[in-house]
Amino acid sequence: MSFQDKVLTCRDCGKEFLFSAGEQAFYAEKGFQNEPTRCRNCRATRKGASGTVSPDGGAPRSLYPAVCSECGKETQVPFRPTAGKPVYCRECFQRRGSAGARPAGRRSPAYLD
Repeated sequence: MSFQDKVLTCRDCGKEFLFSAGEQAFYAEKGFQNEPTRCRNCRATRKGASGTVSPDGGAPRSLYPAVCSECGKETQVPFRPTAGKPVYCRECFQRRGSAGARPAGRRSPAYLD
């Protein structure tokens, strides 16, 4: 099947964008039935190119305040801290990771600054 470049209109910003023959061939190869409805910029924005979207592509992730168990620095983590379990800031977490291997089967605490 021979494809030719098409000009489409973005449903979000209303600007025209090119749906190239190569992109059309890719869509056909993957079995996609519909043409894209958003330009590249609007797709990137929708997918959360800023990095604040949760890994599954849903709503932005919530951050919770915490105090580092090692240095006492205030930080934020992407999970609700549990009493009695350590929480580390980025620097302490990285320091602990390079200090040696953890026991097998033990999960490391998460962090996010």
